[in-house]
Amino acid sequence: MKIAVLSGKGGTGKTLVSVNLASAAEESVYLDCDVEEPNGHLFFKPENLWEEEISVKIPAVHEKQCSGCRVCVDLCKFNALAYIKNRLVVFDEVCHSCGGCILLCPEKAMNEKEKIIGKIQKGVSGQVTVYTGMMNTGEASGVPIIKKLLNDSRKAKGITAFIDCPPGSACTVMESIRDADYCILIAEPTLFGVHNLNMVYELVKLFRKPYGVVLNKCQEGENPAERFCEEKGIRILGRIPFDNELGALNSNAKIAVRESEKYRTVFLSLLETVKKEVRHEAAVNP
Repeated sequence: MKIAVLSGKGGTGKTLVSVNLASAAEESVYLDCDVEEPNGHLFFKPENLWEEEISVKIPAVHEKQCSGCRVCVDLCKFNALAYIKNRLVVFDEVCHSCGGCILLCPEKAMNEKEKIIGKIQKGVSGQVTVYTGMMNTGEASGVPIIKKLLNDSRKAKGITAFIDCPPGSACTVMESIRDADYCILIAEPTLFGVHNLNMVYELVKLFRKPYGVVLNKCQEGENPAERFCEEKGIRILGRIPFDNELGALNSNAKIAVRESEKYRTVFLSLLETVKKEVRHEAAVNP
């Protein structure tokens, strides 16, 4: 079972929820797919770390064979190629590794070379296997790292996996939820929070993924995110209060489930609700 946790922006509580659900589940897999700014490992502090570098293929030019026809330059929609002063220049930083320039070069003046774009770390924290994707600064896309993360995690069969997605609704998020069985959307109790909730709400509908919402930082009074869910008929899975104890634990990179019996109860209840939703979806859409 794969549970993706996502939100329209950073800071809504996505990592808070995914880290604590993984800990509440005891034997589980935690996947930090927020490869630009991963921080789940700060909470888990995994041991027995293993690392693997992730690379992509980018074009390399054989200058003597290049005729300057600019076919590759015209093809590249990312402006990763330019013909300057009778020389073909490749801008590695914006290349998306599609390989189209190599395929279409009439002079066969290009081949591929490996470029390291980041790495994956794997470690253990209690009964949680922790996978972390880390993209090098300035790289064009973290999708290859996320693909590798998800592929490696498939080896842990029969164990619930919690996917801590990147914020927003870009291609990295789409890759993160592609194989998810259920999506948890995290929302803040503000009008801005509703705007961001709507982004990921539209995304999971587009991907036809079953989903529900967790309302974070809840206080007394009106909650625009709750009203949005009621108007759209969205299932509210749980409510997490705006609480000094939880805030202190989170800011000190401590896992609330492991530190507080009160929050262990909160996240165990949320976990059971999510499991029921997944079982219901499996029964309705086998």
